Amino acid sequence: MSGSGAAATGGVEELLGRVTPGRYDAYEALLHALAAGRLWMLLWQGRPGASDAQYGNMEVDGHGYAPCATSERELAASGWDRAHEVVTGADIARALYAERWGLWLNPHAPGGGLGVPWPDLRRIATGLDRMPAGPLRLSEPAIQLPQFYALLAQNAHRTPAVRSLRRAWVQPAVGTPYLVIGLDLYDAARPSVDAVRALMGQSVAAVPDGLPVSTVAMSDGYDPVALWMRANARPFYDREAHVTAPVPQPGGYGYPPRAH
Repeated sequence: MSGSGAAATGGVEELLGRVTPGRYDAYEALLHALAAGRLWMLLWQGRPGASDAQYGNMEVDGHGYAPCATSERELAASGWDRAHEVVTGADIARALYAERWGLWLNPHAPGGGLGVPWPDLRRIATGLDRMPAGPLRLSEPAIQLPQFYALLAQNAHRTPAVRSLRRAWVQPAVGTPYLVIGLDLYDAARPSVDAVRALMGQSVAAVPDGLPVSTVAMSDGYDPVALWMRANARPFYDREAHVTAPVPQPGGYGYPPRAH
């Protein structure tokens, strides 16, 4: 992994000390600070900005992370004797999540520091308020919405761009649970996207008041909800072969196991 960076400021260290198991509100605050702050990335080889620069790497529970320090003081405390690169949290998030690498803050610190998995780096890179807070609990929706699903399937059948539809119930670590419809399209051209937007607009009238509904493109290779649905939820509408969805087990795709 190579990198480049610029500088910004933030209260990463102050918030890092508040994060404890189960304190997802504190963890969310830390992610916001990372998005606005800067980090001291440890370079395993090369110099900052060089084409051969490589960040350090470590593996925890089968997941890859790039280690960093959160300040010059922590960098000195780490004893790192190779080069380092100062980058913004937003820049490093964009670089790492695309390769499905997480970020490990201050691995030299007592207790081993803190890891931020790549799905949360993706949230930082694309906008924390635009994506649900993980780890996510994902399952087949238990709420019965036969009229909505029937209308969706009917409208999808009339929309040639739609190959299939899936569904999932998403419970974020922070925020309100909601229903997600997974859209599998034959192509992502503007006319197809516009047609599917119209399809959803025509169908949401059958959703009970107060029930949040979102959509995700099944072609998104980084979205944890789309990845979970592709692995666990069969389509409730399939243009090529009508099938009904099984009931998969709840999970937290893309996140390391919680500590016990």
